[in-house]
Amino acid sequence: MKYKNIVFIGKSLDGFIAGKNGELDWLDMIPNPEQNGMGYYDLMDEIDAIVMGKTTFETVLNFGIDWPYKKHVFVLSYSLNQTPKALEEKVTLLKGNEKDVLNTIHNRGFLNLYIDGGKTVQNFLKADLIDELRISTIPILLGDGIPLFDVLPKSLVFNHVKTEVFLDQIVQSHYKRKR
Repeated sequence: MKYKNIVFIGKSLDGFIAGKNGELDWLDMIPNPEQNGMGYYDLMDEIDAIVMGKTTFETVLNFGIDWPYKKHVFVLSYSLNQTPKALEEKVTLLKGNEKDVLNTIHNRGFLNLYIDGGKTVQNFLKADLIDELRISTIPILLGDGIPLFDVLPKSLVFNHVKTEVFLDQIVQSHYKRKR
């Protein structure tokens, strides 16, 4: 069976995925009156579940909106012990290293995964468990913040699949891991 782990994320020109205090407002700085999904809805059709870390999970909870995901979400956390009651059927908490977490998720029948969140993406990259990167670059320099990438134990080579421009300003590049 073929498994696939996909990163779909926005970053600033200087490589940050959030401001230094976790700010995300800049991600919406380009007007999007037609609500162009910029590949997000295609991604949702392609995946079976979402994997995110505790910080991303808590950020989504604090958006003050209804739970935005129709796919099951696996939250990686050593400190969370329960999810809000309303999300018990939609969210599963997992602990462990990335390979063990993937084995657990795959054994539950979820094969194609959207990997989201700064530390989670970095840790999956460090373990060489990312198959695709779909990175949207927003034309802003934040100057400081939470970086998309961290130090890796070895170089990871990707093949460029395509690059698209959305809303005349957001550049999205799609890469597949060369193995």
